[in-house]
Amino acid sequence: MNWRNTPRQWGLVAQGLHWLIALLVIGLAFVGLLMDELPNSPTKVQVYALHKSFGITVLALVILRLIWRLYDRRPELPAAMPRWQQRLAGLTHGLLYLLLFVMPISGWLYNSAANFPLRWFGLFTLPALSGPDSELKRLAHEVHEIGFYVLAALFALHAGAALWHHFVVRDRTLLQMLPGRAALETDR
Repeated sequence: MNWRNTPRQWGLVAQGLHWLIALLVIGLAFVGLLMDELPNSPTKVQVYALHKSFGITVLALVILRLIWRLYDRRPELPAAMPRWQQRLAGLTHGLLYLLLFVMPISGWLYNSAANFPLRWFGLFTLPALSGPDSELKRLAHEVHEIGFYVLAALFALHAGAALWHHFVVRDRTLLQMLPGRAALETDR
């Protein structure tokens, strides 16, 4: 398996970043939906702190993934894929990247406007993006909440399209992102 992408498949770096970000976002989504329901306690404070730290980690990983994507070519799309599907895939990927920036930045902005320190896994404090501001806090929270639902819808569309390509169209779209599988499969 190659570290870099080939014309037929995503490389180990792109695959690793893709699946790590996906798992972290899924975990953040579940925790984000449940943490408001926790009773006020030191545990709730720890859960919020971890949610914030993992959110900042996702932001860093998305930046790294975009830098890698600029450096490394992408695999070719299946030759039989209609142009409208290629454009829809490009739009969906672009919106996913946008939301993967909006979510952690809106959370960071919310945290800053609420005047809470943002410590990354207790190791160091990130600078505040703003001073205390109740209106900005409300807006950032709203963007974070709405962004979650838009991201969830895009995630479902992305995953659904990959499964549709695999089971209905029977092309290599999903196999290209599965570690070790794409190189073993013949073109269909």
